[in-house]
Parts: sequence; C-alpha cells; structure tokens
Amino acid sequence: MLIFPLINDLSRKIIHIDMDAFYASVELREQPHLRGLPVVVAWDSPRSVICAASYEARAFGLRSAMSAARAKQLCPQAVFVPPHFDLYRQVSRQIHQIFHQYTDLVEPLALDEAYLDVSHNKLSVPYATDVASQIRAQIFQQTGLTASAGIAPNKFLAKVASDWRKPNGQFVLPPPKIAAFLHGLPIEKIPGVGQKTAQKLHRFGWKTAGDVQAASRMQLVHLLGQWGYRFYDLVRGVDNRPVQPSRERVQISTEITVPDDLPREEIALHLPDLAHDISLQMQRKRTRGQTVTLKLKTSDFHIYTRSQTYSSPLPDAESLLKAACTLLQKMPVEPEYRLIGIGISHLQPDRQQPDLWHTESTE
Repeated sequence: MLIFPLINDLSRKIIHIDMDAFYASVELREQPHLRGLPVVVAWDSPRSVICAASYEARAFGLRSAMSAARAKQLCPQAVFVPPHFDLYRQVSRQIHQIFHQYTDLVEPLALDEAYLDVSHNKLSVPYATDVASQIRAQIFQQTGLTASAGIAPNKFLAKVASDWRKPNGQFVLPPPKIAAFLHGLPIEKIPGVGQKTAQKLHRFGWKTAGDVQAASRMQLVHLLGQWGYRFYDLVRGVDNRPVQPSRERVQISTEITVPDDLPREEIALHLPDLAHDISLQMQRKRTRGQTVTLKLKTSDFHIYTRSQTYSSPLPDAESLLKAACTLLQKMPVEPEYRLIGIGISHLQPDRQQPDLWHTESTE
C-alpha cells in the first residue's frame, strides 16, 4: 500500500527540460554533412573522454564519459568532433531566454537541462503540458534543436518523466497517476541509483520503486547510508525541494555529469578537458584567476569542494590542470562521484604574468 508522508506538495507544476544529445546535436547543426553518422564530441587523443554521443553512435554502445580508445574499439568508424564549449554556452543562453518568457523560477542543472516552476507562469497558460509544448516548439524554431520534457508536481518526478519519451517527446505525471507509475518504475530509472546501488537493492528482491516501498526508512538507511533517508521519500514520489534560480557568480566554471558513478582515480581522466574549457573561457573574457575550486558530487547529492589560492593568476590550461589534480588528491577516496566541476575565481584582467606561481593558502 502506498503511503505518502503528510508533507507532500502535489499542487506545483514543475517542468524538467532536457536537450536531446545537446553537444552532439549542436555539432550536427553546424556540420549537417555528418548527419546519420556515429558522431562523438571529443578530442581525438588516447587520453580523451567522450563529452557527448549522437544517437547513431549510441547504437554502437558509445556514451558520454567513455574513453576515446574504448569508443574506437566499439565503433572504428566513429567521427570525432572536438568540443566547442563557447558555442554550447551561447546556445544554452538562447534557450534560457525562452524559459524566462514563461517564468523566472528557472534552475539550471547544466548547459542542456533545467527545472522550471510554472505553477504561476507569466503568460497565464493554464496547463503545464501546454507550456512545455510551447517551449519545446520555440527551442526548435530558434535553434533547430529538439528537447524532451517531463511535467510533474515535483523535481524528482519531472526529471524521471523527461526521460520517458526521449528524444523529442514529453511525458506528464499528474497526481492521480503517480502511485501506479511508481509501482512499476525500475529502480535504475531513479536518479542517483547506479549499478552498485541497484545490485544492493536487487539482493532483497527489489526491482521497482513499488517493491522498495515495503522497506522501512531505517532499513534503507542501514543499507544505503544517509541517502537512505532521501531514497525512502523518492520511491514514494516525495520531493519538496523548491526550484532555485541560480545567481550570477563572480567566477568562471565548467562541469560535467557522467552517466555512471566514477571512483576518484577515474575522475582524473576528465580534468584535462575541463581545464581546457576553463582556459578558453578565460581567454575569451580576457581574464585570469588565482583561486581554483574542484567540485565533486556523489549520486546521493553530497557535494565535496576543495579550493586553493595562488599568489599570482594561473597562466594556462596546464597550470589549471595541475592545480585540479592536486585538489583531487585531497578528496575522499571512498565515495564514487557523478558530477565533476572546476571553477576559478579571484578574477582580474589578463596581463603578462610571471612564469612561477606559488601556493598562498589552501582549504
């Protein structure tokens, strides 16, 4: 029997917009002669990792965060296209302008996805499904790209729903249908449930959210640690987190979300691409920074950050990478991570800098 906790706001209208194979789709828009080919967005080097894969490439088993070497083994004919992060950010800003035509309650998750609270939208469109349809249509008209959408009373359900009819579709979960939907929802579809967590749950015979509802909160905490508290709510469709608009930060940052949890030693494979992106952003903005921050997020939403400030601005991607690798060694070894981000702050105009940079303070 499904029992919702007393505090469970089902009156909101939340949309999760997720662009379809965003980086790859932008590249195919710019290079239409590559349409129909297995395209991966990555630098063509042995140490590179895939940033995105077209749907044709995914048919061969290629996916983001896979090493370029492994991708070539699975699909020798894969077409490698180097990433153009400035272009992706430009398109993302264009898409966010569309979001803000309907609501200012927009919470970006990455360049290619965001939550929108349209409970009281600016255009007084009565149904959230119509808002989602209009947004998706405008995105396609203005950018030539497709997006998928999930509509539900909370962020968790909206995110799950947005994946239900990908690509270029949308799925709505009204309150009366939530219980039945969760009853058959595979646990692997719940954000934060990776392969290891799924294996733990399968040992108890739990394969769907409905199965897990038979477990007590403390049983899940014993099995999954602190995340068990949240997981207990999620399998019941409870998520009262508000949509939180982001504030402009006085820093330059970039981050990626990988499809599977990664141990700390594998995080290092992604740092060169992130450092390169930060360096390109600094060049474009003609600025440099003195404080480097590394952010890692686990599948159960715990965020770890480590920062280091230097006596002079870091001059290039190589120095950024070195700083990030140093910070990585200060991260906990035990958890596995789903999101990786690098940021640089204490910005100042770009001037000729000395070759040597020294650590001033460490956190």
